[in-house]
Amino acid sequence: MNPGRPHSSNLTALLLSIILLSFLTPALCFAKTAVDFNPNLDYSKYKTFAIIGGVENLMMVQVDPQLFYDRLHQTINRELTKKGLREAQPGQPADLMVRYWVNPSSQVNVATMGNWAPYAPYIGSYWAWTYNSISPSNSKEDCLIIDLIDSRSKDLAWRVYLVRKIATPDKEWKKADDELTKAFGSFPPSDKEKEEKIKERDAHPGKPE
Repeated sequence: MNPGRPHSSNLTALLLSIILLSFLTPALCFAKTAVDFNPNLDYSKYKTFAIIGGVENLMMVQVDPQLFYDRLHQTINRELTKKGLREAQPGQPADLMVRYWVNPSSQVNVATMGNWAPYAPYIGSYWAWTYNSISPSNSKEDCLIIDLIDSRSKDLAWRVYLVRKIATPDKEWKKADDELTKAFGSFPPSDKEKEEKIKERDAHPGKPE
């Protein structure tokens, strides 16, 4: 046997590995989630939430706004309820106001997104580092941002980004729902996560909102 020539079984294993990697790589790169939050908050004080809907221009993505809102509402309600929070009834006060954005690009043109009052877009200061680092890898992807806003201070408490194709919710929503479930698994942030976030913010303080 020629010692410089790979054994046939090794060649077979190598070929199988390349084939497997070719299938796995698109799946691993297809979606992106990221979580950002204020590490200086006591999250145990939040007991109730209200979903105030989206501040969006859904004309930019081909999706039924009501269908999308209903499914997103169901996911948010389910995940926050699992954490012990309760959705406030219409007209009742809530500790957290939940808002979402949908846009074909993470670099949202705030001027086109409607009236933010009384809440800011939260894309400056410490929030800018994560916001600017998230971007769809191709034009077929959309960016969904879910904000949990402190209703008293009007400051952003926690945010999740999901980058994936969501323009066809019947086909894509199950995958998006699974990814949001994993993202909400880090709410509220642990003490270790808070320490890491403080270090990140010290390194990237950002500019004023």
